[in-house]
Amino acid sequence: MRRIYEPPEPDDGLRVLVDRLWPRGLARDEAHVDQWPKGLTPSTELRKWYHGGGTYEEFRRRYEAELDATEAAGLLDGLRETARKGPVTLLTASKTPEESHARVLADLLKG
Repeated sequence: MRRIYEPPEPDDGLRVLVDRLWPRGLARDEAHVDQWPKGLTPSTELRKWYHGGGTYEEFRRRYEAELDATEAAGLLDGLRETARKGPVTLLTASKTPEESHARVLADLLKG
């Protein structure tokens, strides 16, 4: 897991953007993104709730519930399978990746 604004590293493996919106000020050819599964991202409503003052613990619980939905569950299973075969780097523009949806996804991929 890393911020998308950081330069790619040789050991990144598959680079997956896990944000619903394209990061501001970043050209697509500079991002080196291999996949952008928007169906894995938190809903707009959940994002707004969290950034409006929600707690990380409750955000995590609600986001994990969203990931149980059919489309997201299939995408998550596919990403898990890919991660079993080699390195996957989750990319986010979040200023605090450790308290973001990227952390939730990273933990779910490990577990």
